[in-house]
Amino acid sequence: MKISAFTFIRNGVITGYPFIESILSLLPLVDEYVVNVGQSDDDTLERIRALAKDHPKIRIIESIWNELMRHKGFVYAQQKMIAQYSCTGDWAFYLEGDEVLHENDLPAIRAAIEKHHADPGIEAIAFDYYHFWGSPEQTLLPPTLYQREVRLIRNTIRSYAPDGLYWLVQHKKKGVRYPYAALANVHIYHYGNARALDKMRERGKRTVKYWGVTYSDSGNPTYGDMDPQALKPFTQSHPAVMSSWIRNEAQQTFSVNTPHKLKPYQFRHRLARRFEALTGVRFPVVNGHFILKKR
Repeated sequence: MKISAFTFIRNGVITGYPFIESILSLLPLVDEYVVNVGQSDDDTLERIRALAKDHPKIRIIESIWNELMRHKGFVYAQQKMIAQYSCTGDWAFYLEGDEVLHENDLPAIRAAIEKHHADPGIEAIAFDYYHFWGSPEQTLLPPTLYQREVRLIRNTIRSYAPDGLYWLVQHKKKGVRYPYAALANVHIYHYGNARALDKMRERGKRTVKYWGVTYSDSGNPTYGDMDPQALKPFTQSHPAVMSSWIRNEAQQTFSVNTPHKLKPYQFRHRLARRFEALTGVRFPVVNGHFILKKR
């Protein structure tokens, strides 16, 4: 059984992604790591090349993004699939440049792959998430952001990405569906919204065009525009590989805008959490873009 990993990155230094840490966190688990590096205005490619010299598992692809593709982030799907189509393993593990694995969880991930490898009914493995917000010391409570997503898929089935976040699988030559997935019961640590604010804003300036809007239309992003009741202190350990990034690159503090006017979705989420607290009844976890198969 061979396990591939892949990712794509562009201007990762300018925009503050912990892409080196992300790769290093997964590298011990896989047999090869395909990194698709888009044409950048910084030294992202040089840093990946330096990493590859020390880690022969890494294979680099250089690509040029389609600047005319400005519909709902589809260019991300294109770049994701360029990397995946170069993977040669039985399984393909996708991490985005701001997603990191904890070293203590690698044995459990391998065990999940080995458990389901012989079962063709399991096409993918899904992960839970810690979504950090405003600093690495607090996370978003559900259901503010997606709670689970597939990050590991069989590389022997007809899958493709209509979006950078998820996959679809061809179904009976008549259409597509979400992949059948089992749970890894492991968290992915998502640091995209814990970057220094200036880096997050730089990322916004460079990427909103791929969603068909301008930066002025999207507003000036701030961590303060969040319901304070949706935030929870993070008291567990971070992946060891993130220690330097957290100390030197992450946003350390921020203040919630006051007075804070709740957006409609924030109001609904607050009501849901209050209902759970008062009744003890827990809403079922909202699964991402997959069909959960229990084995």
